[in-house]
Amino acid sequence: MPFHERGAVRIHYLEEGSGFPLLIIPGGGLNSTMPFAMDRAPFNAVETFRDEYRCITMDLRNAGGGQSSGPLEVDRPWDAFADDQLALMDHLGIREFLVLGFCIGGPLIWNLLRRAPDRIVAAVLAQPSGYRPELPDLFYDNNRAGWGPALCARRPDITMEMVEAFLTRMYRANPDFVFTVSRDFVRACQTPLLILPDDVPAHPYAVAMESALLAPQAQVSLYPWKDPKERIPLAVRHIRSFLRAHRPAGPTDRASGAREADALAP
Repeated sequence: MPFHERGAVRIHYLEEGSGFPLLIIPGGGLNSTMPFAMDRAPFNAVETFRDEYRCITMDLRNAGGGQSSGPLEVDRPWDAFADDQLALMDHLGIREFLVLGFCIGGPLIWNLLRRAPDRIVAAVLAQPSGYRPELPDLFYDNNRAGWGPALCARRPDITMEMVEAFLTRMYRANPDFVFTVSRDFVRACQTPLLILPDDVPAHPYAVAMESALLAPQAQVSLYPWKDPKERIPLAVRHIRSFLRAHRPAGPTDRASGAREADALAP
C-alpha cells in the first residue's frame, strides 16, 4: 500500500478496483484505519464495491495502529483531516467522487460537503457519529483515554496538553448535532445522501434521523440494518443501488441504458 506525502504529512492509503472513484472513510474514531473499512466493519466496503468502483481508503492522520502521520493541528482538527482527504484525491487525479463513511466518517463527510460541495457527487453515512446531550463528553473522554496516551508515547513532539486542546476544539467547541456543520447547512445541502442509522452511545439514532429529515435529498436505509446480520446484505444492496443512481454515467452505464431503451422501444 502506497503513501502520499505532503510537507510534514504522510498518508498511508489503499486503492483497489476500477470505475468511478469511491472514497471509503473507515470507522474507529480517531483510531480510524483501513482495517475498520474491511475486516472490522459490518461489511468489507472495499471488497464489496471494488467490482464497480475505484475504491480509495486511508488511515486517518495519527490514528493508533495506522501509518499516516502529521502535525497535530490543534486549532483546526476537522479541517486538517479534510485537507488530507482532498489532497489524496488530488494526488490521484480525482476531481469528483462518491464517498462512503462509517462512524467518524459521518462528521468527516459533512465537513467535506462544506469544504468541497462541488466535488462530492453523493454520500453514504453508515452508523454516523453525533452528539448526545446526555453524554456530552463521550468523545472527549474516550479519545483522551484511548487515543491520546498512545499518540504521545510514539510522538515525543506531542504532549497530553496538546491532545486535550485538540480534543476540546474537536468535540467541545461546537458540542451539538454532527460537530462539523450546523442544521442550517444540512437544510441547504442539495447533495444526495443515504443514511444508515445506528443507536449506540457514539452513533445516536436521533442525530442520524434528524439529519435525514433536514437534508432535502436524503434517504434512509432500514433500521436496524446490522442486527441480525442477515439484514446486512439488504443494506448493502440499498447502498449499491443508491451509488449507481447517482454516479455520473460512464460507458458501461450508457450502454446499459441504451439496451434498456431499445427493449422498451415499440
